Amino acid sequence: MFAFSVVLKTLFTALLLATAGLAGADVVVFDDAGTRVRLPQPARRIITLAPHLVETLYAAGAGDKLVGTVEFSNYPEAAKKTPRVGSYVLLDLETVIALKPDLIIAWHSGNAPAHIDRLRALGFTIYVSELKRIEDVASEIERFAVLAGTSTVGNATAEHFRERFAALKNRYSTRPPVRTFYQIWKQPLMTIGGKQIISSVIRLCGGENVFETLETLAPTVSVEAVIAANPEAIVASGMDEARPEWLNDWKRWTSIAAVARDNLFFVPPDLIQRHTPRLLDGAERLCQHLEMARSRRPHG
Repeated sequence: MFAFSVVLKTLFTALLLATAGLAGADVVVFDDAGTRVRLPQPARRIITLAPHLVETLYAAGAGDKLVGTVEFSNYPEAAKKTPRVGSYVLLDLETVIALKPDLIIAWHSGNAPAHIDRLRALGFTIYVSELKRIEDVASEIERFAVLAGTSTVGNATAEHFRERFAALKNRYSTRPPVRTFYQIWKQPLMTIGGKQIISSVIRLCGGENVFETLETLAPTVSVEAVIAANPEAIVASGMDEARPEWLNDWKRWTSIAAVARDNLFFVPPDLIQRHTPRLLDGAERLCQHLEMARSRRPHG
């Protein structure tokens, strides 16, 4: 049902694009909360309230319309020079107001609802993002492009994303399943539930998230629960481009198949924990890791 609704949103967006020039219609899309976002003309001054939203805006060809963003917005390189409006959890509302945006793109899971409500009360147009599946990245690129009037670039980027996604799906999704534990952090020991988008990356690669049934997006689990789940691969992210030292802490638990077969893998968090076009770069690395885990299975 969700996939069908995304298709309807995409078709509706395409129809609006086709008729806007003829009828002088406003720019309209539906965000991930199902809210109709309407602008009298393409946005010229955009603020994004999460680092991954900056990346997607640039991918949609609208980076030159970005006037403000939050801390840790470090990709692409040009985004580092954009004025900051606080962090995604603590906004500087005065700075937001001073920048006079005609569109603010918010993150449902990361931004405080009170901040979003306050910005709406101040009269700002808000688009709320909350992607659930990898393929939804393409739809979001297209919707950002509609709002910014950059659909020529955005549609091409979205199509390329879909082609890459299809190629990865065809190559890996039907491979023998690999039971996978994805570790976000050590203390507390955090993983991902089945509704987190990284779970869809694992499925794309033919893997099975050992905590798929958990409803929370980023649940805390125990070492004992991981041992009981006996994953065949353990994948960690951490904070930056460096492999976290705590990944090797699992080596003491030799009863875990992933440890016994040296299937302790790392994927940089920016490539797999940000819901952007680079998510497929992270997916490629994860798929290769799970393929390595398959090759290390005992024979006979």
